[in-house]
Amino acid sequence: MSTDLGTGESTEARELVHFVTQQTRFALVTNILQHPRQLPSMYELEQLNPSISEATVYKHVQKLIDAGIVTEVALPDAQRRQGYPWKFYGLTDEGRAFLEDHNLLEAEETLQRIYETITDKPEKMVKYENAPRPDDG
Repeated sequence: MSTDLGTGESTEARELVHFVTQQTRFALVTNILQHPRQLPSMYELEQLNPSISEATVYKHVQKLIDAGIVTEVALPDAQRRQGYPWKFYGLTDEGRAFLEDHNLLEAEETLQRIYETITDKPEKMVKYENAPRPDDG
């Protein structure tokens, strides 16, 4: 599969839409979109998908990275704090544009509102949600 997210050939675009909308991968993209900072840690992605093994979550995040939809963003060493995550996952600019071009961002605001209603998050997840992110400067 091509990782070119440009307009390219329509067959490649259809293949990428099919790839991204596979159930587990689309759930992960949805989790990224609904996260308050749109940069969840791996732990947060795992907690949001309790029926999926940690290894499977990791594998699908890696596939989304390889396809150019998702990127891994790390805190600089000086900003890392013990007991907090330092790697986060967000959409690439190209990935966001691709999703937008294929009407896969229509529910973004609704997803964020739904996420805000989750009241039974583990304490560690709340801690991780509030962890410094790379864009905190």
